[in-house]
Amino acid sequence: MQASREIRILVVANRTAATPGLLEEVRRRGKEGCSLDLLLPDVREGEDAEATLALALPLLEEAAGSPVRGLVSGPEPLESVRRALADGGYDEVIVSTLPEHKSKWLKRDLPRQVVKLGVPVTVVTASTRAGEPVVRSAST
Repeated sequence: MQASREIRILVVANRTAATPGLLEEVRRRGKEGCSLDLLLPDVREGEDAEATLALALPLLEEAAGSPVRGLVSGPEPLESVRRALADGGYDEVIVSTLPEHKSKWLKRDLPRQVVKLGVPVTVVTASTRAGEPVVRSAST
């Protein structure tokens, strides 16, 4: 009997890396036995990615119930994801974004572009008010 392989998920987030909706999705995936890495793309010169990682990683690890590796790349989000996928053997991508009216990634259709790289994509959109975040699958 062959052992099932662990599902590896790349979480793509920046300003939403520690939002309640993303943490809930990570908690759900952790309970399913998935391993997760956090990619901060779109990091521009002068931005403090280390501060974001210092805040987000402990919260994500607690939610996942396992270690979460932090990766930093930039400034082009799609190219950052492409490189991470090529290097990491991921089975799925979770893209965590700001609300639609504020999100540069949604305006540039990043989730659909990532789908074209050959992996399933789940989008978690941070809520602008109390309540559930928007979680949806992206498709071609």
